[in-house]
Amino acid sequence: MSKKYSQFYSLGFSLIELMITVAVIGILTAVALPSYSAYIERGDRASASAALLSAQQFMERFYAANDTYATDRAGNAVALPANLRVAPAESPRYDLSISAVNGNSYTLTATPRANTTRCGSLTITNTGLKGISSAVATVAECWR
Repeated sequence: MSKKYSQFYSLGFSLIELMITVAVIGILTAVALPSYSAYIERGDRASASAALLSAQQFMERFYAANDTYATDRAGNAVALPANLRVAPAESPRYDLSISAVNGNSYTLTATPRANTTRCGSLTITNTGLKGISSAVATVAECWR
């Protein structure tokens, strides 16, 4: 009977083995989670920059049709179409808006809904000048 009893316990895991496994999983999670979060943030930022470029094209078409960035020929103020107001469209993380609009210039802004991004808001002007609202990162880093 003693042989069966010891054989039963040798088939399982000891508490030390389980604790080591949990510790390894914890370390891997601690390393992988920030990388995954940065990956998701970079993807959302790419969607926002693509939406800004689409909005810039909309503004240029608007200007070609109305000879001004501010209003259409009927006097209505310019507004972004519904599909260009958020990015990404399937799960919005950025809100897009037009600011500093006058007849000859504009600034488009993509503002993050959560302040977790290190780049802050992304901006682009009618001349193609790209910018960010954060001093932590560089424009080149945030717009790639």
